[in-house]
Amino acid sequence: MNDPIGDMLTRIRNSQMRGKSTVLTPASKLRAWVLDVLLDEGYIRGYEKVTGANGHPALEISLKYYEGEPVIRELKRVSKPGRRVYMGVNDIPSVRQGLGVSIVSTPKGVMSDANARAANVGGEVLCTVF
Repeated sequence: MNDPIGDMLTRIRNSQMRGKSTVLTPASKLRAWVLDVLLDEGYIRGYEKVTGANGHPALEISLKYYEGEPVIRELKRVSKPGRRVYMGVNDIPSVRQGLGVSIVSTPKGVMSDANARAANVGGEVLCTVF
């Protein structure tokens, strides 16, 4: 698999289109850090480490819905393996005029765009969520 973050975001999008309550994705530290940001911002109910069907570690993500509609309306990958996108603290994009969140991988860890601005650090923009 070339793009594990893109794979996880696609699994979340597909599960929400089908109305699923949970989705499984292979476990990794980076995926868990991205899920921590989604949890802190209120886009998912939570996640937990489980053992997948083949014995490998996996993450079970509990998706969040409001009045039957998914809380996550748009989930886009920004930095891809073929084209990495790095931005300074002043260039980090605001999603939908501050209603959405950019997830940024910084030297101080994976964090939301607001936290990156507060910590005065830039980094790789992984994805945007609205």
